[in-house]
Amino acid sequence: MVYEPYLNVIEQKAETIFGVSDGIWDHAELPFREYQSMEILAGALEKEGFAVERGVGKLPTAFKATYGSGKPAMGILAEYDALSGLNQAADTAEPLRIAGPDVGHGCGHNLFAGGSFAAALAVKAYIETTGKGSVTLFGCPAEEGGSGKVFMVREGVFDGIDAVVSWHPEKMYMVRTRPALANTKVSYAFTGVAAHAGGSPHKGRSALDAVELMNVGCNYLREHMETTSRIHYAITDSGGTAPNVVQAHAEVLYMIRANNPKEVRELKERVDRVAQGAAMMTDTTVKITVQASCSNLITIPTLQQTAYEIMQEIPLPVPTEKDLSYGRALQATMSLSPEEQAAPVYADRVLPPAPPKAHGGSTDTSDVSWQCPTVQMHIGNWCIGTPGHSWQAVAQGKSHYAHASMLYAGKAVAGSIIRLMEEPERLKQAKEEHFAQTGGEYVSPIPADLMPPLPKR
Repeated sequence: MVYEPYLNVIEQKAETIFGVSDGIWDHAELPFREYQSMEILAGALEKEGFAVERGVGKLPTAFKATYGSGKPAMGILAEYDALSGLNQAADTAEPLRIAGPDVGHGCGHNLFAGGSFAAALAVKAYIETTGKGSVTLFGCPAEEGGSGKVFMVREGVFDGIDAVVSWHPEKMYMVRTRPALANTKVSYAFTGVAAHAGGSPHKGRSALDAVELMNVGCNYLREHMETTSRIHYAITDSGGTAPNVVQAHAEVLYMIRANNPKEVRELKERVDRVAQGAAMMTDTTVKITVQASCSNLITIPTLQQTAYEIMQEIPLPVPTEKDLSYGRALQATMSLSPEEQAAPVYADRVLPPAPPKAHGGSTDTSDVSWQCPTVQMHIGNWCIGTPGHSWQAVAQGKSHYAHASMLYAGKAVAGSIIRLMEEPERLKQAKEEHFAQTGGEYVSPIPADLMPPLPKR
């Protein structure tokens, strides 16, 4: 295997890689606030000889780190934002808070960053030896609801990249073949008139009534939209806690998903009309604001086949007895399906590609996939049955098996990139497949003047 000598670098630098991943776990930070996490990863890449540019895409916690020059120009993605409400100790089999903010890596982005760092080191070793091309690791903030990559794509951060190979923590080993849905996140802020709910209710105009009527209207709308579409909402401002005051303001946040950006726009227009109707019914006004959007995922068969081949060639990590004992203890806290109960504690084989049928989720990696050919791999860092965005996922973030499978992820990503660089006909075919699906055109799903909700420092 031509890539094997370069993948050995990952084992040689394993402790450094673990340090990056564990450091990000320790500094779990919310979207667009990942200053320490970004610096842990960007600083480690600088020490390894990468040229790092921080603040790309007009995002303070985004960066790109490049080694080499010229073509082919290959890309690797890394994420490092965490989730609120998931403060959790590591290596425990029970919910256990630790000191600090109520934030935790329930989606495994600390592992994502560490594995991508590992891949970058291996590809760097290949470029040093062969003198071929370049590799860029893109530090991508705010995947969790912030659509950070969409802003980066809009600002041209990925321009000139020939292909991107990526991965994500999961509970199975598998190349991702199922497209993700496009979506948009929209706030509907209603303004009414406050009044004494008992003494002068006729003078009040309830913004909360408008929110509730909008939600009812959208629930009826669900019967009359594509079965692949989704509408979700959360009331983010109920107008106060005093029931004897007519609520003068209330706000609801919607996420609208569909097969592609065109269908999302059409469905959003219908939701907008429901909101406007609710405002008319309650004699209130509504302000509609798009907060974030992303496109649907473009899948590339040649890249998927390449990644699948590599994943089969690299030995999967073997759990130790201690790993198995810990995994069983965690599984005892989960609701396992019959299939999961019959499966091993940790995935022990690479699953064949699934039929390319869209599922109900979305990802901002989709917009990268419109910019250049992109492939993702699911890597089994967690024991089977682990729900994403759970305390169990956070608890496993620094475990022995998670570390071992993170190194496997780095090898799979690097091996796929090296094979594409060694076999340019594969890369050429991937680019042709990409053009056939996109026509070489990309329209950002977010307005040109929309900026993310960056926190003040």
